[in-house]
Amino acid sequence: MRNLLRRGLLWLACGAAPVMAQTPYAGPLFDAHLHYNDDACVQDAPDPACPHPLTDVLARMQRNGVRAVLANSRPNAGTLALAGAREATHAAGVTVVPFVRLYRDRADYSGWFRDESIVELVTTELARGTPAGPYQGLGEFHLYDSANANGPVARRLMALAEEKQLAVLAHVDDVAIDLLMAATPSQGQKLRLIWAHTGIGGASVERVDALMARYPLLMGELSYRPGLTCGDGQLCPEWHSLLLKYPERFLIGSDTWVNQRWLYYDELMQSYRHWLGGLPASVARRIAWDNAATLFGVAHGNGRP
Repeated sequence: MRNLLRRGLLWLACGAAPVMAQTPYAGPLFDAHLHYNDDACVQDAPDPACPHPLTDVLARMQRNGVRAVLANSRPNAGTLALAGAREATHAAGVTVVPFVRLYRDRADYSGWFRDESIVELVTTELARGTPAGPYQGLGEFHLYDSANANGPVARRLMALAEEKQLAVLAHVDDVAIDLLMAATPSQGQKLRLIWAHTGIGGASVERVDALMARYPLLMGELSYRPGLTCGDGQLCPEWHSLLLKYPERFLIGSDTWVNQRWLYYDELMQSYRHWLGGLPASVARRIAWDNAATLFGVAHGNGRP
């Protein structure tokens, strides 16, 4: 006891407070960036060619307290498989929020913005809907050159999203954010755009702050975000401050774009719980669950609307 007291006095003498152990966030998680692509397998079969059948991916969600997912897949068959497995998702306590993806295959990643047939693909899917109800958004899509956000396909889809009140999941840089917002009738004031990774190439915290201030419905999804956490796995100071400034504007996601991400799904969710535990409880709950649940009308933390 005497040694502990002496150590505490030493901290105070140095002008610092003792570092307290963080308790990981223990509430529900909303995975707001999930893919169930064809290479993961979209059937339930005991086959080596099917590494992640529905039973596997739902078990990973369930044991990690993931109670809802924003699902989008290449092609859209994966999303439809998740949305159609209603008994299984209900048993796992997982709500599926389906998005229309713009990709039929890998070639569409780098050419969708110049392909008019993508607009037809989107409108056909929106008209068909899913077994879980209507699609609630578009994406994820990629723009590796921000200038392509000015193309006619991108502009038509952004205007369509705003008209139909669909959310958009966009893997783009900060320049493209401004261009995509400008393509809407409201100049981005009414477009619900989720910025995948909150910027590729590592847009500065100051730039993210400025875009959040400019566009009231812009949301930042935090998977793969460079500079988000420091050596202890906790938020770096500048990101800690930004999340406290905009607690209602950030989301978490797994981005299971390759099968390796499924293999490390547990670790990904644990890392989120770790740094969420360093935030005030109300802020942690918002980022982990409430923000996405409110955006998509998922009412309860057990994943059942």
